[in-house]
Amino acid sequence: MGLEAVWRGEVVAIATMHGKEQVIGPLLAAAWGLRAIVPAGLNTDVLGTFTRDVARPGDALATARLKAEAALALTGGAIAVASEGSFGPHPDLPWAAVNRELVVLIDRQRGIELVGEALSWETNYRQTQVRTWEEAQAFAAAVGFPDHGLVVGEAKGVRDRETLAQAVQAGLAQSGILWLETDMRAMHNPSRMQVIAQATQDLVAKGRSLCPVCGWPGFAITERWPGLPCALCGLPTPLVRSQRWVCRHCGYQQEEPVAETVADPAYCPLCNP
Repeated sequence: MGLEAVWRGEVVAIATMHGKEQVIGPLLAAAWGLRAIVPAGLNTDVLGTFTRDVARPGDALATARLKAEAALALTGGAIAVASEGSFGPHPDLPWAAVNRELVVLIDRQRGIELVGEALSWETNYRQTQVRTWEEAQAFAAAVGFPDHGLVVGEAKGVRDRETLAQAVQAGLAQSGILWLETDMRAMHNPSRMQVIAQATQDLVAKGRSLCPVCGWPGFAITERWPGLPCALCGLPTPLVRSQRWVCRHCGYQQEEPVAETVADPAYCPLCNP
């Protein structure tokens, strides 16, 4: 089932209040001819905030689905898309911060759900405590201010030097120490916006991947197994040796090896301990 023929000209509600339609909308329009709208009155902050004012009700995928369902409820439409981002240590390299984005598209009329994802090292996600204006300036410069926004105490979306100075001065006058962090909301973080675009591109690729049995879109890799043998000694390495493709519509599964037959010895725990 080719989605362009099914979706061309239809409306997709983008569940955002942070400008994500700027990157998601054009990609969906180019791929399938969908016309994007942003539902009026949608408040996605009730489903969690990066500043920890509101806890997320579930994991990233469950939360993105809730956002999409909220958009459908507001618009009465059939198709909605939502995204959810997470920031923190890389699962294999815990000293490095990464940005993981999920983008979920739901077509409740046809029973279609597509999930795109992206994992990127290109994030400025950081927090610090400062005691002086000079320390605040140094932190701001290090995280790409003013192109990237800051959260300064209770002030969010700080994007200019004057506002930064006022917020820092007020915060330090109150307690002598001030919490600064990067504002990770999409409209204040161009680096994150790029990763949302990458996740949307992955969603499009999955939508174009059809099940070889039933022809349903979304035939995708759901599991990977490590163990690609080292080219030098033959021992298993952490690199992927095979992967499982699954159709969520008919349940067909297919396991296949990756294209590479051996791994670079640089990844071998014996040859390069």
